[in-house]
Amino acid sequence: LTGIRIIKALSKTSDEKRRFGQINEALAASETKAASVMAVNGPTMQFLLNMGLVLVVVVATLGAILGSLINYGLAYFLGRPVVYKFANSRLGHMCLLDREKVEIAEHYFNKHGKIATFTGRLIPAVRQLISIPAGLARMRMGVFIGYTALGAGIWNTVLAAIGYGLAAVVPEDQLLAEVNKYSHQISYGIVAVVVVALAYVVYRGVKK
Repeated sequence: LTGIRIIKALSKTSDEKRRFGQINEALAASETKAASVMAVNGPTMQFLLNMGLVLVVVVATLGAILGSLINYGLAYFLGRPVVYKFANSRLGHMCLLDREKVEIAEHYFNKHGKIATFTGRLIPAVRQLISIPAGLARMRMGVFIGYTALGAGIWNTVLAAIGYGLAAVVPEDQLLAEVNKYSHQISYGIVAVVVVALAYVVYRGVKK
């Protein structure tokens, strides 16, 4: 009886080893297949992800241009008295407008000229309203659209890049706050670079 038990135990152990080997081989084959699929599809997935980011930037920029054209057109055709009257109205306040905000945007535009339509897009307190003084000053629409597209495109690229980078390390419920935090810091850095570049161009022009 002891011998029979030993034989049965050895047989059971051998069967378990055989099944373990089969399972191990199946897992190894699955891993190899998954690695092959990733090697083939990895570049495609990366391309689609990058295209998704590009599409986000393009759509956001087109939306910014459209919204800016509405503000520009209203200011262009209605004029300063009507714009300021609307900003002081209850409806204007519901649209998050007031006289002080419009005055800040108009002062910034008057101080910096047409280029303010571009640089203003990178400044948190100005970007939403910079289209209004451009319309009041009857800035040429083609120039306005060009500066708006350039500024909004840069800004949306910054936001998309920050969101993409932080998404991997920041919890989803904290992501928006972190994006706002870093976007403000980066926007001021971009403005500083633009101002320095413009000052250099003006300096070279005066020197010549």
